[in-house]
Amino acid sequence: MSEDRMRKDVRVFRSFAEAGQADREYYASLTPDERVALQQEMINREYGEAAKVFHRVCRVVKRGAVSDSDASSSFH
Repeated sequence: MSEDRMRKDVRVFRSFAEAGQADREYYASLTPDERVALQQEMINREYGEAAKVFHRVCRVVKRGAVSDSDASSSFH
């Protein structure tokens, strides 16, 4: 979303909990592509030209069952 197209809304809430719930509902309503686009927009704003080095990468790793000894040794 570019800045000139960005929608700006103001809402008033009675509590931080109510505001937090509204945030969760908003982000849950976005499609995965909209979430990635929003994240990329935030990266671009923060890093400017340097953001061009960020790449969108996804990898799915199939995991096997983890035994108790494996789990305890992994987190030292």
